[in-house]
Amino acid sequence: MTTDDLYKLAADLADEHGPLALDYARRAIASFDAEGATDRAQFWQVLSVFLDDIVARRLNPAEPIVIH
Repeated sequence: MTTDDLYKLAADLADEHGPLALDYARRAIASFDAEGATDRAQFWQVLSVFLDDIVARRLNPAEPIVIH
């Protein structure tokens, strides 16, 4: 997945679930870490960073993301 794909997925999750999306992501991280599924845990960790910024309104999903 590209950064834009992850951003759009996070935006969709935040739109559908609001702040609960962060809780879902954190539970997924803990669950996959416990199972030893490092790649999956890392995927959810990146997604949670986007979710955190979207929920806190530091990112606007209507605007393109710029990664420096």
